[in-house]
Amino acid sequence: MTDIRRTILWVVFVTSLFLLWDAWNKHNGQPSLFGGPARPAATAASAPGSAASAGVPTASAVQTPAGAVPQPAAPAGGEQVVVTTDLVKATFDSIGGQLVRLELLNYRDANHPDQNVVLLDRVAAREYVAQTGLITGQAGVALPTHLTPMTVAPGARTLADGQDSLTLRFETAPLDGRRLVKTYTFKRGDYAVGVRHEFVNEGSTPVTPQLYLQLARDGNAPEGESHFYSTFTGPAMFTSTSKYKKIDFKDIAKNDAGHDKTANDGWIAMVQHYFASAWIVNAEGQREFRTAKIGDNLYTIAMVLPMGEVAPGASKALESQLFVGPQLETSLAALAPGLEYLKDYGWLMPLSKPLFWLLDKLNSAIGNWGWAIVALVVLLKIAFYWLNASAYKSMAKMRAINPRVMEMRERYKDKPQQMQQEMMRIYREEKVNPLGGCLPILIQMPFFIALYWVLLSSVEMRNAPWIGWITDLSAKDPWFILPILMTASSLVQVALGAKPPDPMQARLMWFMPLAFGVMFFFFPAGLVLYWLTNNVLSIAQQWYINKKLGVA
Repeated sequence: MTDIRRTILWVVFVTSLFLLWDAWNKHNGQPSLFGGPARPAATAASAPGSAASAGVPTASAVQTPAGAVPQPAAPAGGEQVVVTTDLVKATFDSIGGQLVRLELLNYRDANHPDQNVVLLDRVAAREYVAQTGLITGQAGVALPTHLTPMTVAPGARTLADGQDSLTLRFETAPLDGRRLVKTYTFKRGDYAVGVRHEFVNEGSTPVTPQLYLQLARDGNAPEGESHFYSTFTGPAMFTSTSKYKKIDFKDIAKNDAGHDKTANDGWIAMVQHYFASAWIVNAEGQREFRTAKIGDNLYTIAMVLPMGEVAPGASKALESQLFVGPQLETSLAALAPGLEYLKDYGWLMPLSKPLFWLLDKLNSAIGNWGWAIVALVVLLKIAFYWLNASAYKSMAKMRAINPRVMEMRERYKDKPQQMQQEMMRIYREEKVNPLGGCLPILIQMPFFIALYWVLLSSVEMRNAPWIGWITDLSAKDPWFILPILMTASSLVQVALGAKPPDPMQARLMWFMPLAFGVMFFFFPAGLVLYWLTNNVLSIAQQWYINKKLGVA
């Protein structure tokens, strides 16, 4: 029964982690560990100004209603307007007033430490842009789209010291007397940009425009994404009806993206590890949600909002926000209902959110995310102390009677039925439950897996130092010291446990920490630190109980 208990412990623990990892990889198009299909080779995004880049409304990115006037092909590119604030450096194209590049000034690129993170960009190798424009179902009515040339109003392009906000204004030339004025408002200390669209009807007939807010992105994973763990990359949306939903690129390509098509509220987003972009309209009102593949490896998600009828000589405006930045949980929650879901904790969110809250409080008190991780694991071990004590006592008793069990197995090795009866007799006499160490560990496992996702998903770990050589808790240990210590601590745990009677299982018990430890050589240092701390505290508690019961 010792081997049964040990087998259950290791199989449940290791297999669950491997299957979780493998399923997550397959979910995001990564190669399966077990021979599944590999991710298609990354292809370059369409070059700026290409037909795929044009997308809306002549393509199907935001489908033009029947009778709408087709737009001309996208111009090659207009004037590039650069706005710099305390947080971002944003580049706009005067063709449609599109946001075509956004650099995050406070975040360094993990693959190019001398550069900042560039989240939105439009170059030959990749495309990720934010676009808006107008469409209508009225026959013979042409409206400005994100392909329509616009003029930019003069004004400051840099947020000066002491200045709290900065505006950038684009305007189309009259198109049959109809104009679109697009105004971006940047605020100090805020990744959410206010975007006001004002439609001015100076024509002779009423117009019923619809405003589309769109994010277009290539389907490639972010550069340098680890093959040892994977996070979601792609479109997402939220409505009060269906809540948060991630949408796979491959489902969009198959025209099988099962999401709400209409709602009275909600937002759209593009998500990747640590960062996201989102179009937000908090005011309630009817809207449509549309996804499409508009070119080779180029996808869109759009939100379409009716502006109502605009009479000749009248105008109508609609306010929205464009968020482009890091997935800071508290900031996201303040912007829109459900926006904090962009920080992806998976199905363990009910546990992960309070764990992150506690981790954040510990960091505020200690002033170091690494020590906050250590402190959080200590608190979890204290909370589960008596549960762990029960498990470790069971393990210690198994260790104490192990010589008797092994001797008995040798005597009855040719009589399996009698061996089993004798083993159960020993367990009854010694009041040992061979499965007594399993349940407490299974109860705790969701908490530690939830903490795993907290540390993997938290952008706060990026560039956060711990001690000495650990200068970035989101990157792997450059000297592999933590993974080596973690593997060694796992081997010590094996040594403290009862030796399985079966030689093959005994060798497996020593091999599993080594095999599992290989993965941790490529994991972020913060994750390895958390696991190492848990191992060290478990070793201390197991050693104390073993010594107390005289089996150390």
